[in-house]
Amino acid sequence: MAIFTDPIREHADFGPGDAEWLHLLVGDWQMVADLAFADLALWFPHPDYGYVALAHVRPSTTHTVFHADFVGEGIRSDLQPLVDKAWASRTIERSSETNWSSDMALRVEAVPMVRNGRTLAVVTSHMDLSSSRMPSRLELTYRQCAYDLLRMGTLGLWPDFASPTGSRRGAPRVGDGLIRLDAEGIVQYASPNGVSAFRRLGDGESLEGRSLAEVTAGLLKDRRLVDETLPLVVTGRMPWRSEIESRGVSLSLRAIPLRDEQQRFGALVLCRDVSELRRREMELVTKDATIREIHHRVKNNLQTVAALLRMQSRRMVSDEAKQGLEQAMRRVATIALVHETLSQGLTQSVDFDELIGRQFRLSAEVASPSQQVRTQKSGLFGELPSDFATPLALVINELVTNAVEHGLEGRTGTVWLLADRSEGDDGAELLTVTVADDGVGLPDTPHVEGLGLQIVRTLVTSELAGTIHWKPRDGGGTAVQIVLSLAGR
Repeated sequence: MAIFTDPIREHADFGPGDAEWLHLLVGDWQMVADLAFADLALWFPHPDYGYVALAHVRPSTTHTVFHADFVGEGIRSDLQPLVDKAWASRTIERSSETNWSSDMALRVEAVPMVRNGRTLAVVTSHMDLSSSRMPSRLELTYRQCAYDLLRMGTLGLWPDFASPTGSRRGAPRVGDGLIRLDAEGIVQYASPNGVSAFRRLGDGESLEGRSLAEVTAGLLKDRRLVDETLPLVVTGRMPWRSEIESRGVSLSLRAIPLRDEQQRFGALVLCRDVSELRRREMELVTKDATIREIHHRVKNNLQTVAALLRMQSRRMVSDEAKQGLEQAMRRVATIALVHETLSQGLTQSVDFDELIGRQFRLSAEVASPSQQVRTQKSGLFGELPSDFATPLALVINELVTNAVEHGLEGRTGTVWLLADRSEGDDGAELLTVTVADDGVGLPDTPHVEGLGLQIVRTLVTSELAGTIHWKPRDGGGTAVQIVLSLAGR
């Protein structure tokens, strides 16, 4: 969740890590809102508004109190005295009377977020009291857990920088299942969803009154595959995340230790059945491996075809036939190089600079076995999709071969390859590729294009949807410029 940071930049006098701590709070306070059955707002002093709202979160366990977004707005006059009191006292303050808002009775608490002895911001909790009914044990336990977490915030003990911030899917939420432990790791309360999650793992007894670590150990079939963080998570000793798998069921666990000034007095363990998520992830991994294997086999088959063409060319008597087979062999080898690059990655994009760097030198060397040709590459192509990379590599191969054979005509010279990514007049990203040489230059009279240049024109106009131009190079020689649009690629 985003935090409204402009007031912090302009007015805050924070120490090292203070702003990051508030961001960590806002990134994890959905859990507190769900436990408290209340809307939470984060307030920070402002010279014009008294306090300004930096962030707001709504609970997913009950209806919201505030339907309109007030982030970036000043605090109401009736709420400011309570926030002022909490800021100064550094303790949780509760309104002495019931507040009414839009025909709704509210209980409001102000919780100062204190770190290193300094109040950084104040969280206000707004809970609807208009639905008068006896709260269940689940609600009472949840609210106590929320109070314990907010109380830790006043001591600078929560949020914890050791808490997991990774992006792996399947992070447990309050509604997925909650288990509260005492200091010894004994289950004090387990929500219905938490009990159901462990029953799917194979535990048929009640969790309350039992050690969660012993319950978990009894469900493990192969302890060699156990995550090493699991013991610390199921005992609630560290604010980490772990997983347990049994009977084909995967359970994601997250622990939040509960502490006061002296000791750890308990922990919350959130649990979520992520079996389907992990199954889909495994399918994706399998598909990625299959795609890599396909590219690898295509590369091997193309190399076999190139080898057969090489063997056939050696049997040719005619120089023209031998040269034609050798050119076909080079084209097949270029396509094989693209598939070799694709087989080494998980994505369908190619680091074209790495690929063409090898191909550029190889094309010049193969086309000039009896002459000395220097190659120079400049600019960056960047990441290109595979369906774009294959025809472009073929085009560059043909242009380099043509520059060596017909531009330099057996003499010593240089072939340049330049790439430039820019923005067109319509905002679309353009890739300009230039192949140049310092050879004899363009002929004075029109000439018949060979097969190589016909391939180039076809690939540029049809496959790459670009344009190609031949022009004299400054300083002598020829320059071929290709302009391609990367929009939608």
